[in-house]
Parts: sequence; C-alpha cells; structure tokens
Amino acid sequence: MDDPLPVVVTLTSIPSRLQTLHLTIRSLLAQQRKPEKIILWLNHDLRDSLPDTLTRLVSEVFEIRFEGLSCSHRKLVFALDAFPDRVLVTCDDDVMYPPDWLERLYSDHDAFPLDILAHECRRITRDARGRLLPYRDWPTVSEPGIFGPDVLAIGYGGVLYPPGCLAPEATDSTLFLQLAPKADDLWFKAMALRKGTVVRRSSRPRPKPLPIIGSQKVSLLKTNVREDGNRSQWQALCDHFGLTV
Repeated sequence: MDDPLPVVVTLTSIPSRLQTLHLTIRSLLAQQRKPEKIILWLNHDLRDSLPDTLTRLVSEVFEIRFEGLSCSHRKLVFALDAFPDRVLVTCDDDVMYPPDWLERLYSDHDAFPLDILAHECRRITRDARGRLLPYRDWPTVSEPGIFGPDVLAIGYGGVLYPPGCLAPEATDSTLFLQLAPKADDLWFKAMALRKGTVVRRSSRPRPKPLPIIGSQKVSLLKTNVREDGNRSQWQALCDHFGLTV
C-alpha cells in the first residue's frame, strides 16, 4: 500500500449541505493516494446539528474542527494558521472526487514545489483598454501545465498550496470580508500575486468532479457569475492592493 501523501486536505461546508457532505468526505477517504489528514472546518453553530452519516467518518485521518466565520474563505484561512509548514489542498463540499484526484494534483509538486497547483483554472481577462471583462468572459484554461500572472485557480477542482505561498495578510478576515466577501478564489489569487507565487494548472488535470445531486441549491453562482460579483470583487482587490492583472 502506498504511503499517504504529505498533505492536509482542508474544506468547509454550510448547513444546507450537511446531509450530503458524507459523500464528499467518503470520496476523499477513498483516494488511491490518501492524504495524511482531512480537516472539515465548520461554524460553531453547527456543532450539535451534524448528521450521523458525517460523524461516523471521524477518525485519525478525518477531523472536524469548529471556528467562527460563515464565508467560503474558511476552507483555507484556519488551516494556514494551524498548519503553517504543511502542503494544503482545498476542495469543495458539493462534489465527489475520483480516486486519482489527489495524486494527480500532487504529482506536479515535486517539479514545482513553490507553485500553487490546480486542476481547474481560468484567465483573468481585460479588454484592449485595460478594463476587466465580465467573469463569464474569463476563459477556462484548457491546456495542461499553463501558468502565468493571469491564471486563476478555481476551487472546486482542488487547489494545492505549498507552505508560505500566500502573503501574510491572507488570514486577515477584516480585509477579505471587506474586499472579497463572497470570492475566496479571488482573495487567495490576490494573496498569491502579493507574494509573487506562480499559479499553474496541473500537467495531468482531472476531469470535473461529479456534482452531488441537490447539494447546489444554495451557492455563490448567482451572485458571483450571473450578477458578475466576481468582476466587482476582483476590481476591489486590484484597487486596494495596486494589482494590474
């Protein structure tokens, strides 16, 4: 049996997904190359409302921790403080990951140990006059191994963060709730740019993970994509930090 991969998988969830969350966790526990640890970060308010389907999975590998905040940034910010010297891999709570998902994502880490790696990416795109295009017009990256300052890691495919790859203010909740309260992918991209860290699509990207039926009734799709909230939040980040991407 292969040794576990030296990574901590970290994710969060919301009340409407608790009944199906065990399916995501089971897919993570069934990886061909397992992580050393899986941490689920939940709000304190959910401590007494967890279904048995989820709590039965708690083990030396899978742990549930309770913290504040109710935003999606919670999937990473607490892990950055708890595991500052570890490779962290974020994922979403409304999909099931195929068995080779983690190994494929990790396989580039030896070659590019300082880079943020992701299976799914888009390109932040501006028009000829330098104005941000609507988020729906930021193209999905189709080529494996692509990297660059405009490459944005998309969280649902899984994102690997090596130690020290983000600016120190990455965990500043006052700042991210002010500038990008509903766009953790954009916040962490800004923190990567601030640190000078490359974002790279994996060389063996996995096809999109399988959505869990009924889990996506509550999501940020309407705000961030249909109402173009991602564009306004990225502009706020650019204005605050002086980013030009």
